[in-house]
Amino acid sequence: MKPAYKQNDFAQIMKGRRSIRKYDETVKISKEEMKSILEDATTAPSSVNMQPWRFVVVESDEAKAKLQPLVRSNQLQLETSAAMIVIFGDMDSIEMAEKIYGTAVERGWMPAEVKERQIGWITPLYKDMPKQKKTEIVLIDGGLVAMQLMLTARAYGYDTNPIGGFDRDHIAAALELDPERYYPVMIISIGKAAEEGFQSARLPVEDIATWK
Repeated sequence: MKPAYKQNDFAQIMKGRRSIRKYDETVKISKEEMKSILEDATTAPSSVNMQPWRFVVVESDEAKAKLQPLVRSNQLQLETSAAMIVIFGDMDSIEMAEKIYGTAVERGWMPAEVKERQIGWITPLYKDMPKQKKTEIVLIDGGLVAMQLMLTARAYGYDTNPIGGFDRDHIAAALELDPERYYPVMIISIGKAAEEGFQSARLPVEDIATWK
């Protein structure tokens, strides 16, 4: 049975989120619950639904030791969190198009002719796409899933911290991934907070939005 949410108040989930640096080291997250968190997080939207996000859940002492020289000033999160979720963008995500659209057809969510038409124009588009453009796509899509992951974690009773300060040049190889294919987007530390995170000020809407 799928683990249950511990919090269903969206306002509390969203407005109560804090970036946590120190976690309760005794609290672990089971594989079953982590799978549920990731499953819910991946309902996030992505460009042409290619879902380029790939996750490496770093929870063992051995795997954390590989991250230790790469996470710079985020050692406390590494040492105390239940896990560090490293989000990568798959630069060859088009390889999953048949599975994604084929599943939609099987479930009656998409006509077969639409699937064929979609794959017909998406495949050459992605195959010929410059690396810089692919990078932009995986960064946008990775940001969407990362935010959804953090909110989902709150619903399950856990806390998080988004981390962008790490050695991007070496993290893929350290986790035994192809650096040419998997672009590092972000690390999310996750666990149970051992101390309250700081509340932070937000700019008023008048400073950041215009109406035309």
